[in-house]
Amino acid sequence: MNASLIPAINFDLHASEQRVPEEIRANLLESPGFGQVFTDHMVSLRWSTDRGWHDGKLEPYGPLVLDPATAVLHYSQEIFEGLKAYRQDAGPIVAFRPYANAARFRRSAARMAMPELPEEAFVQAIELLVSHDREWVPANSEQSLYLRPFMIATTAALGVGRPAASYLFLVIASPSGSVFAGSGLRAVSVWLAEGYTRAAPGGTGEAKTGGNYAASFLGQQQAIDNGCDQVVWLDAVEHRWVEEMGGMNLFFVYGSGQDARLLTPPLTGSLLPGITRDSLLTLAPDLGIPVSEEAISVEQWRAGCESGEITEVFACGTAAVITPVGEVKGATGSWTIGDGQPGPVAMRLREQLLGIQFGRLPDPHGWVHKIA
Repeated sequence: MNASLIPAINFDLHASEQRVPEEIRANLLESPGFGQVFTDHMVSLRWSTDRGWHDGKLEPYGPLVLDPATAVLHYSQEIFEGLKAYRQDAGPIVAFRPYANAARFRRSAARMAMPELPEEAFVQAIELLVSHDREWVPANSEQSLYLRPFMIATTAALGVGRPAASYLFLVIASPSGSVFAGSGLRAVSVWLAEGYTRAAPGGTGEAKTGGNYAASFLGQQQAIDNGCDQVVWLDAVEHRWVEEMGGMNLFFVYGSGQDARLLTPPLTGSLLPGITRDSLLTLAPDLGIPVSEEAISVEQWRAGCESGEITEVFACGTAAVITPVGEVKGATGSWTIGDGQPGPVAMRLREQLLGIQFGRLPDPHGWVHKIA
């Protein structure tokens, strides 16, 4: 069914009678970490083949009760999103490009044979949760409220070969700091995953589904075992073309100063189409920095760094915003990018993006969505 033809969804309100006390909440917000502390409420919505979307509600944050035969536990039919709400310097609380996340959520659902949630309902659920838990949005300019919308298959029956007949959509929220400690001040080291593959052409790489991340854990552990912060994934066919860093998109800076230009690997179906990536493709030209989508091999990466042609590399994503990369390691050798420190292009783009999100800079593309 065309999602635009689905009637508006109503959400019943069941506010928590046991909210976290103000003093405890203030202590938690001082150093929330990432994804470890959660707000008072969650939003839920159900779908079934006979009723469509129904039973929307805001309710106290708490455990889910699932039958042991629930389909998501056996067949991983699940998708999720990640976006943030910010308390701007002037006071308003905003979300950054929620309709872009809503559109990607629909694309992920289609790939995983799940019902497509109307984009308006997706944004409505976000607004509902943030407006009720607005006290949890940090005032610290290095922090934000991370929002995690997700959907799971809830049919309680075993048997492969067909999608589930019922689903649960939820939105939870977590006040969060940086993913990488000091990510804005230091460059991370990365390990080339030459023996493992995150996703293959025709697979689910461009869908934001949990199985992609589970498949990456062994490669990430290999990176840690070799003294690196993150893993870099290569293509599944030749194992030489650079794709992503962990769950983040990569950008390569060629040249410096007014001659600087950006390159990022193209979306081939095995890469996640990041919202931050898409934002930088627009934001960089606004700042006079040309950007192109081109394939880059490990050999080209190393040669470019050794010749000085590649001056910076950085990863980008909702959780970590922009994270500079300073060192690359692999089974066949290692090398340093520039001087191994965060570069001026990455930091300029990071400050520009954060400036828009926190309201310190103009928002010429209408990316900021105010929460009533």
